[in-house]
Amino acid sequence: MTMNLPNKLTIFRVILIPFFVVFMLVPSIPYANIIACVIFCVASFTDFLDGYLARRDGLVTNFGKFMDPLADKLLVGAALICLIESGQLPAWVVVIIISREFIISGFRLIASDNGVVIAASYWGKFKTVSQMVMVILLILNIQLPVFQILGTILIWVSVILTIVSLVDYVVKNKDVLKDTK
Repeated sequence: MTMNLPNKLTIFRVILIPFFVVFMLVPSIPYANIIACVIFCVASFTDFLDGYLARRDGLVTNFGKFMDPLADKLLVGAALICLIESGQLPAWVVVIIISREFIISGFRLIASDNGVVIAASYWGKFKTVSQMVMVILLILNIQLPVFQILGTILIWVSVILTIVSLVDYVVKNKDVLKDTK
């Protein structure tokens, strides 16, 4: 199997995750939070870029369809767990976000088994962007009141969009759960 550029970008994103985690969890490293933020931003950009290139150049593969969303979940999940460790994010927020991802993955698995492809919704895209912006702001941990307030607002926006996107997804795709046998 030859690797196309979008798939290489996805693999690169996965490779960046351990480095990101080290900089998140070892604050004694000089500028650790800034380096972690840069790694997260680069990894997040590859998420956009690999999908764009795959669609633009007709390079959509089964590997990409599987690995791209998995790489995203690994990156965001790692960031959220590290933010719990640093005391910047309550565990209940992470439980809601990760639970949504498991539920959606289950839906996609059942749909795939029935030969149905479920596309990402705009709510899901808004959710992802809000989570990524939230993670970036929390990683930077700027100790000014305006940034602390903005961080709290983004946590709530991310939670709300996570729930709204889940409800939207379930409502639009509830037929996937019906037994057709």
